[in-house]
Amino acid sequence: MRPLLPADPASVGGHRLLGRLGSGGMGTVYLGRSPAGVLLAVKVIRADHASDPAFRARFRREAQAAAGLSGRWVVPVVAADPEAREPWLATPFVPGPSLSEAVGAYGPLPAGSVRTLGVRLAEALRQVHEAGLVHRDVKPGNILLAPDGPRLIDFGIARAVGATTLTAADAVVGTPGYLPPEQARSDAGAPGPAGDVFSLGCVLVFAATGRGPFGGGHAAAVVFRTVHDEPVLDGVPEELREAVGACLAKDPAGRPLPQRLRELLGGGAEPAGGEGGGGADWLPPLPRLIAERSTRALELPAPEPTRLDGPQAPPGAPGPGGGPLTRRRLLAVGGAAAAAAVPPAWLAARGRGPGGAAAARGAAAGPVFTVALQADLSGPGKAEGEAHERGLRLAADRHNARGGAPFRLAVRAADDGGDPARAAQVIGQLVADPSVVAVVGPTAQAAVPALAAACLAADLLLLPVSVHSGSAAQSDWRTVCDTRGKPEDISLPVLHYLSRVRPVSHTAVVEQEGAAETDWELTRMLRHTPPSQGTVSVHRIPGAAGGADLAGVVDGMLRAGAQAAVFAGTSAGVAGRFARALAGAGFAGPRMATGRVMAPAFLEAAGGAAEDWLFGAFFTEPSAVPAAADFTAAHQAAYGAPPARWAAEAHDALGLVAAALAGLGAEGRDRPGLSRRIFRTSYEGLAKPLAFDATTRMLAGLRVAHLYRVRSGAFAYLGPYADVTAAA
Repeated sequence: MRPLLPADPASVGGHRLLGRLGSGGMGTVYLGRSPAGVLLAVKVIRADHASDPAFRARFRREAQAAAGLSGRWVVPVVAADPEAREPWLATPFVPGPSLSEAVGAYGPLPAGSVRTLGVRLAEALRQVHEAGLVHRDVKPGNILLAPDGPRLIDFGIARAVGATTLTAADAVVGTPGYLPPEQARSDAGAPGPAGDVFSLGCVLVFAATGRGPFGGGHAAAVVFRTVHDEPVLDGVPEELREAVGACLAKDPAGRPLPQRLRELLGGGAEPAGGEGGGGADWLPPLPRLIAERSTRALELPAPEPTRLDGPQAPPGAPGPGGGPLTRRRLLAVGGAAAAAAVPPAWLAARGRGPGGAAAARGAAAGPVFTVALQADLSGPGKAEGEAHERGLRLAADRHNARGGAPFRLAVRAADDGGDPARAAQVIGQLVADPSVVAVVGPTAQAAVPALAAACLAADLLLLPVSVHSGSAAQSDWRTVCDTRGKPEDISLPVLHYLSRVRPVSHTAVVEQEGAAETDWELTRMLRHTPPSQGTVSVHRIPGAAGGADLAGVVDGMLRAGAQAAVFAGTSAGVAGRFARALAGAGFAGPRMATGRVMAPAFLEAAGGAAEDWLFGAFFTEPSAVPAAADFTAAHQAAYGAPPARWAAEAHDALGLVAAALAGLGAEGRDRPGLSRRIFRTSYEGLAKPLAFDATTRMLAGLRVAHLYRVRSGAFAYLGPYADVTAAA
């Protein structure tokens, strides 16, 4: 729970607002107190969504239907105003954590708790379906855990018409990972009750194992596996597998109705609203947490009005500069210093004398905000983690050396050793530090889910730099700000080069067996949009490929008429041996790969065959970028070496945070304020411009990737891919 912001209303529909429970793309959820003293969750929809007549009509219809829900395990609508400028609805306040938060904090639930969870949620779905509703988004974040059992919330009322967009061409309703396969098509019909049962099956797998049945990664990949692959039920208790497996049938007609699911889970013919097994202690780890939250909510005092009402400032009266006269605006008019963006000039001194950071500390007034780094600083990814840390510290020094800065920045580094389990422990320490307003990292892809879930629960901004969150929509992880391009963006350098620089009519994509998500995306994008509008063939190398296997792959490419070769794999050694096989066959067309294999092992394995290979990568080479000359010099002076890969990108991440904090008034410089402001902030970084799409919150623009070429046995930087011409 967070304090109200100065611009928040004091009350909605007669309900006094006490604090913020959460905020997202559709609106904000407040903790409110009714005139009778009852605590409520009040959800206020943004006016831009309410301007859609179809949305308002559906809101009105479904609010009325949800008001009739009376089941014990659902949270009904108790008040609503669909006609308000910003429509709102109120439901009883449930102080417990969400299922996603609980599993993220405590790990998978015991088998008995999962059984009880399933029985009671099946009963909740029966109530919802009998009321003529389809939930459409049953997922861990929409399930709250109360002392006596779970509660199902958010019945699709406050969700935009359409839904989560995975690509420009594919629009689906629901959340990837919990989405039924029949809804994973752009031509899908209206969501049905059987889809809710499928989603509940996914939820039970998550509760029992800590992961979904179709894995993680990019949303498009998860949806693909949901449609085409069998669910992974490893870790699901044996006594629950039959029921869970039935829920996950691909054919909607093969899934049990909620009442039948209750029976499969052992709920029998228990009357509606019954216990369903387990009693009041159905979830042993959580009663204390729930009790603490309940106490905090009940002890909240009535806050002062957050908008200036009364004779001095009538509701809606404009203050100086236009807009409602809020307390924040009044302070600004009264002389609060206007925050400015970080200037482009680099101040390289680092606290080694009167002109260094020590002197800057004396000159810089205001509070200190900490940006934490969670990275592998001692394990196999130490070099990458060290590059992150150095980039962040230089950026903080740069900011703090500015005269008149309204706040200072500090960097706290936390080492997770590249171990996901250790990463989950480290983030707990960072979340508990009230001075930490943002976390940069992690450097290991496997650590992202736990880190993102923990930051979401704490309303703490997370900025991945060298990895991607794996989410194409920020509905679940709305506090994650990806500063790296989307996984599919790695195809942009390849498409540009083979369409504009050296056009080809047939491209051979060579996959390494067991390729990671980035490589899967590269293959998918090239097949979907062939370079030069030509054709694409896909060839696969076995995981333990030797010379004979590679020669066979090359032979298949040549017989297919390949004019360009694109290696979509993760092993630099295999890529190097493939380069040798291509050279041995006399292949002279463009040869490309991604930054994943742009390593010394590739040069060693390829030998002379590495020459002229091209690589698309998400990182820049600061020493080759004129705008980064001062940063490169400062890095050399401080650390005795030029900046390594990802140092400039980490530097830019902190610069973005500084710009977002500067754009907030002094009262709004906190975790919730920063996690909202960051997506409305633009920052001209050393590596690339950082700006975000207003709808998807994803990194916008085309300058997200770069091209390198092997020259004289070294990786030479060519520049942002769009700047590379035939003369390069």
